Amino acid sequence: MSMYDQPDIIIIGGGSSGCALAGRLAERGDLTIMLIEAGKAAPDRNTHIPALVAKLVMNPAYDWMYPTEPDASTNGQPGFWPAGRILGGGSAINGMMYIRGHAEDYDNWEKAGATGWSYADCLPFFRRMESNPRGGPFHGNDGPLHISESRLDYPLTDIWMQSAVHAGIARNADLNGDGYNAIGVDRVQASQRNGNRWSAADAYVRGKNYNGRLKICDQTIVRKILIEHGAATGVEIIANDGTVRTIYAKQGVILAAGAIASPKLLMLSGIGPADHLQATGITPIIDSPGVGANLQDHVGANVAWRVRGRTINSDLRGLRPAKAVLDYLFRRRGMITAAISNAQAMVQIPEKRAAASLQLAFSPFSFDILPNGERVMPKDPMISMLVCALHPQARGSIRLRSSDPMASPVITHQLLGGSEDVDLLMTGVSLARNIMAQRPMADHVIAEAKPGPNIEGDALKQWIRQQAISCFHPVGSCRMGSDDKAVVSPDLQVKGLNRLWVADCSIMPELVSANTNATAIMIGEKASDHIGKALNHG
Repeated sequence: MSMYDQPDIIIIGGGSSGCALAGRLAERGDLTIMLIEAGKAAPDRNTHIPALVAKLVMNPAYDWMYPTEPDASTNGQPGFWPAGRILGGGSAINGMMYIRGHAEDYDNWEKAGATGWSYADCLPFFRRMESNPRGGPFHGNDGPLHISESRLDYPLTDIWMQSAVHAGIARNADLNGDGYNAIGVDRVQASQRNGNRWSAADAYVRGKNYNGRLKICDQTIVRKILIEHGAATGVEIIANDGTVRTIYAKQGVILAAGAIASPKLLMLSGIGPADHLQATGITPIIDSPGVGANLQDHVGANVAWRVRGRTINSDLRGLRPAKAVLDYLFRRRGMITAAISNAQAMVQIPEKRAAASLQLAFSPFSFDILPNGERVMPKDPMISMLVCALHPQARGSIRLRSSDPMASPVITHQLLGGSEDVDLLMTGVSLARNIMAQRPMADHVIAEAKPGPNIEGDALKQWIRQQAISCFHPVGSCRMGSDDKAVVSPDLQVKGLNRLWVADCSIMPELVSANTNATAIMIGEKASDHIGKALNHG
């Protein structure tokens, strides 16, 4: 297949879902696949070495850095939502935390109309994609996605976990095991292989062409999806040499560009809320009000303490960085292999749901973010916890800024727009403080650095509103379901059209009780079966 030959399938977006989908469809042996990615496809040291993650987010070479509208719920602050601009997408620039969520999350999807997406339906695809050292009935051991235990050896991690148990949080030997028991404290598993990041691109497409059946077109922008006679027939692109071209697909187009770009591209192609499209100068083909609606994101707040004992902060002094380099080069261990968190507590609030409502992600380091976005690591020993509200009430939207495909979309979302969200984060901060007050952790605490021990009550509410951050897990903007307002059916086909599917985090009816990358890859895996069956019967 040459660069612009007509493939059987065009996949738009080489992110976590798109890579899994491309690899699985290509390995069938009877399809030619063109995977179109806006970023670069070549492997990159900055994405390969875990400690270099700070060079990725908020760097336009790797990150779309989508601007958001001012958020009244966080005192009017605008922000930026990252999205991977490189083969592998979010899995190439994220914090590498691998966690699947609670069974209730997926069962609720099915109850909301996503028939065939219950936990029992999704678990086989998690197992199919994994090579996980924990083994047992809930894990795969020969999948393309390598999962690793932490290669850090900071004693404060185990001390924090012991103290979390003393604070009433049960020890869980495997938060990625039985989905109905995904509550408690455990070490974080990471999307790594031999101490290096292992992205969806590494797992499914990089270095593979499946006997010429998979072609990757990188540094290529899709302007719109071509719709003829009620079916997707191809795409219009801006190639990496700047020319505008049309590529046709024999059997269909799959949109896997993520929760921000997928609704944007549908609307640019005439699929979305008709009144909005007309106001933007686009002729509606399908009036689909759900396109760009139902936008959700996890919201969190970082709390931190100054402590006694080794942390990554203190290991950045003197000759220790040189030792860390040697430790990485010869043993693939130590702080250069660090994921964004080392341990986590998934905390259930029984009156709310069976799944966890709060995630406390422990890191044996802390950093400050300057107004210009630069991250600065204090030199004294510190630890931090990201307190994350896993099921915020707010729903936002994605809309077009104009009909120009190069214009950033309008992202309107209130991180703390729900009436209970601030209170939930206050509960999480209180729980974090309680863990730090337990022995053995209390013996290592010098002082609370953020928000500070005297910040309580209304002052804490104000601090949360000022300091709340996106956890960079946008989902839901092309919701799947069986009702008229859903954008795609449970088999992922865009409603009202043939030969056009969406397969990425935008299809989630609701957030999962976890970081979203594992679920994104699972969606690509499962989508390959749904779409493969449709092609077999087409």
